[in-house]
Amino acid sequence: MSPRKLHADQADIDTPLVRELVAAQFPQWAALPLEPVDSGGLVNAIYRLGCDLSVRLPFRPSITDEVRREQAKLAALTPFLSVAIPSVEAIGSPTDAFPGEWSVHRWLAGTHPSPDALVDPRRLATDLAAFVDEFRRIDLSDRPPAYPGERRTRAPMVSMDSSTRKAIGELDGLIDTRAALASWEESLAAPYDGREVWVHSDLTPGNLLVSAEGRLTAVLDFETCGVGDPACDLFPVWYLLPANVRDEFRAALDVDDATWLRGRGRVLSQALIVWSYRKDTNPAVANYTRHVIGELLGAPR
Repeated sequence: MSPRKLHADQADIDTPLVRELVAAQFPQWAALPLEPVDSGGLVNAIYRLGCDLSVRLPFRPSITDEVRREQAKLAALTPFLSVAIPSVEAIGSPTDAFPGEWSVHRWLAGTHPSPDALVDPRRLATDLAAFVDEFRRIDLSDRPPAYPGERRTRAPMVSMDSSTRKAIGELDGLIDTRAALASWEESLAAPYDGREVWVHSDLTPGNLLVSAEGRLTAVLDFETCGVGDPACDLFPVWYLLPANVRDEFRAALDVDDATWLRGRGRVLSQALIVWSYRKDTNPAVANYTRHVIGELLGAPR
C-alpha cells in the first residue's frame, strides 16, 4: 500500500521502502511489525512500527534540517505541557531510495475526534482551552523560521488576503462567495494590538487525539508552532466544537471580540484554500473543509 498522491513532486513511498530504511539504519527495530497509517495528513506518510513507535517520511523529502529542528522544538516544549506531545526517538539519514531525512516517533495513544461523534463535547472544550492556555504561558524564545512553511499558519492575516480571495473565486458555485468575502473582510479589518504568545496554530482534529471517554490525550504536529497572534489557536471552535459549547471555550480563554473575529478569519482562510486546492484530488479533505466553511458562514456574525 502506497500513500495517495497529494503532490506532483511526491516521493514514492511504500511499505517495502520503509522496512528497508528501518532495517538498514535501525536494526534494533527491524523485526517489529510495520503497517501504513491513513492519517489524512498532507505533509508526511506515517507507518506504525510495533506497538510503541511510528515512522514519518515527508511526502516531499528535503535536505534541510527540518526534522532536527522539530526534534529540538518538541524537546523544549514538553516540560511546559501536561498533555502528551510527540517525541522524536531517532532521525533517519537520506538514501538513494529516499533523498531526505525521516524520523521515528513515540506512538501516542488515542483517536482523532470527529465533530459529529464527540463523546463529551463540554469536557473536550475544557481540555482544549486548558492546553491553549498552557501554550500561551510558555516561556521560551522563538527562533526565526528556517523555511517559508514553518510560519505559514501564523503569518500576518494581510499576507493571506490574496490567496483567500483567489480561493473564494475558485469556489464560485460551491459556496456563497458573497458571504465568504464579507466574512473575510470583516475579520481582516478586526483590530490587533500586535501582542504575541506561543501558539500551536493548527489545532484541527487531525492534530488531536482523544481517549474513549472523549478527553484530550495528545496534540500532534508542532511544525508551525511559535509566537503569534492569540487568534491562531481558535481553530477548534469551528473545526470541532458544537455551537452550544463554543462560548465556554471562549470564556475560558477570555477571548475578546476582535480576537474572535481574527480567529474566525484564519479558520475561513485555511478552509477555503485547502478546499480549493484539494477539491479535485482529495474528496475527504474537501468534504471536511466544506463542513467547516458551512459552520463559519452559517454562524451568527
